[in-house]
Amino acid sequence: MHTTDSGPARKGPFRWLALGALLLLCAGAFWWHSAGNGQAQPGGPGGPGGPPGLGGQAVSVTTATARTGVAPVTLSGIGTVTPLRTVTVTSRVDGELMNVRFEEGQLVKEGDLLAQIDPRAFAAQLEQYQGQLAKDTAILENARADLIRYANLAQKDMLAGQTKDTQLSLVHQYEGAIRTDKALIDNARLQLEYSRITAPVTGRVGLRKVDAGNMVKAADTTGLCVITQVSPISVLFTLPEDQLPAVLSRFRAGEKLSVAAYDRTMTRKLATGTLGNVDNQIDTTTGTVKLRAVFDNTDEALFPNQFVNAELLLEERKDVILVPAAAVQHGPKGARVYVVGAEGVAKSQPVTAGMAVGEDVVIASGLAAGAVVVVEGADRLRDGAKVTIRNNGPTTAAKP
Repeated sequence: MHTTDSGPARKGPFRWLALGALLLLCAGAFWWHSAGNGQAQPGGPGGPGGPPGLGGQAVSVTTATARTGVAPVTLSGIGTVTPLRTVTVTSRVDGELMNVRFEEGQLVKEGDLLAQIDPRAFAAQLEQYQGQLAKDTAILENARADLIRYANLAQKDMLAGQTKDTQLSLVHQYEGAIRTDKALIDNARLQLEYSRITAPVTGRVGLRKVDAGNMVKAADTTGLCVITQVSPISVLFTLPEDQLPAVLSRFRAGEKLSVAAYDRTMTRKLATGTLGNVDNQIDTTTGTVKLRAVFDNTDEALFPNQFVNAELLLEERKDVILVPAAAVQHGPKGARVYVVGAEGVAKSQPVTAGMAVGEDVVIASGLAAGAVVVVEGADRLRDGAKVTIRNNGPTTAAKP
């Protein structure tokens, strides 16, 4: 009888099934051991890896203390440095330019000699008029003497009265000639004085436009140079017409409103002055009004035609609550801050944020002075979260 051996073939599938069941049993045992018999997993709610601050690990934050301070109310506008006086120096007489006494860029004072025109022609004319005056004066004296003699003879009926009247007319004629001669002399002296070209204002001289040796005329419009007054100097800037009533109410009341001039990037203050005047009309194309601020500019920090940003100080609000701008969180429900209590728990508190003062923000309502607010780390907080302050004690908001 033939017998077939099927043992190895039958044992193969059962062996693999037993091996799979053993692996599943080991995996279950490992899971049960890791779960700690039903305890919370790391990363489960309330565990060490759960949401920060909610019954788990505390959130590290930086804080600042809300304080009372002064909030300046300012109005800003774009402006241009404009000299109070800019004068083109020209000659008032015709003649040869003998010499130039100024250097380009020199600071000159009013009355300083700038240039000299050949004065000889004007001096000669003055001499001529003075000689004519001496001649007419002698004629007048003789006519007056004859008038006295004619008057005596006429009184004695030895001379016709008509002759005396004629002589009186001659005396008046010569007196008129004397007045004409004196006027001509004054004009000649003035022309001689105009041959000396002096500085009409105190300021800085620009580039020289005419050299010595050239003929200059009173009709020339180019001039010898341009003098620009640099101290004091003004800034013309504009403000929207809606802001004009607030400015005028204080300006007309006699208040000296301070104006600061900043550079193009609004990062460096160049000078501080006062509001000098307000234009008398509003520009209808832009809806703005021009204002002029005056600066001493003794250090010449402001240069003519320079572009600046003008900041007008309208008022200073005192005893306002200030916190760093980074402490205010803005969301759909408005502005909020996280206030840290004495127990080290952060509480979300709605506030009304006002104007910015440098790096701080004015809190109009919702916060009291002395409250400790979170400046850094608020994005990781929830209401009621525990915090640890990593700065060296609560800091105060920076002073404006």
